[in-house]
Amino acid sequence: MIEIEHIEKSFQGKTALRDISLSIPEKQTMVIVGCSGCGKTVLLRSIIGLVKPERGRILVNGRDVTAMRRKELFEIRKQFGMLFQGAALFDSMTVEENIALPLREHTKLNPAQVRQKVSEKLKLVGLSSIGDKKPSELSGGMKKRVGLARALIMDPKYMLFDEPTTGLDPIMSDAINRLILNTQQQLNITSIVVTHDLKSAFTVGNRIAMICEGVVIFSDSVEAFQNSDHPVVRQFIEGRSGPREEK
Repeated sequence: MIEIEHIEKSFQGKTALRDISLSIPEKQTMVIVGCSGCGKTVLLRSIIGLVKPERGRILVNGRDVTAMRRKELFEIRKQFGMLFQGAALFDSMTVEENIALPLREHTKLNPAQVRQKVSEKLKLVGLSSIGDKKPSELSGGMKKRVGLARALIMDPKYMLFDEPTTGLDPIMSDAINRLILNTQQQLNITSIVVTHDLKSAFTVGNRIAMICEGVVIFSDSVEAFQNSDHPVVRQFIEGRSGPREEK
């Protein structure tokens, strides 16, 4: 269980998060939606201690991430995998080297064991035969899948996804959505997905939270979100830039 309690964060006097509270149930996928600049990614980064809030607590299995020292943060981050918006692969490394990096940095596995785990994760994301390729040789969708394999290499308890379908065509977006869904079901992990893509949200999510102007204005099941009569939720779902015109 991840509990977010009354989080506040500002940058140069501009409020990014304002009294955010949210519960992420264990072994489910919580999707966080909202307009650009509403604080979704700031919240995601706060959960793993990359951003420190000015107020509030973030509890991961009862431990407050916001109060942890550097060494404690490094340890708890080993329980998290994160798929960054741009995949964040190292261009100078092969696919295999990119995926193996966390194992070589944080474990004492021998080279054969590392190769075996990399092979397992590549197979999981449907890319068994590209270990010797460089990121520059991959399509955008393949880079996302390699990034997911690297995020999963330490067998995390929690997965964080930052705009996983951004920049992908509809077919590849659907493939990534299915991969996220299958990964969550197979590995039984807790996932948080930040996205503005409603099709993705409806495909992978168990619950949806919506942030508007730094505040959670909705948090419930996918079905409840789809049927909500909250004016901002309806505007977001319908893709309207302003109030509905009366006929």
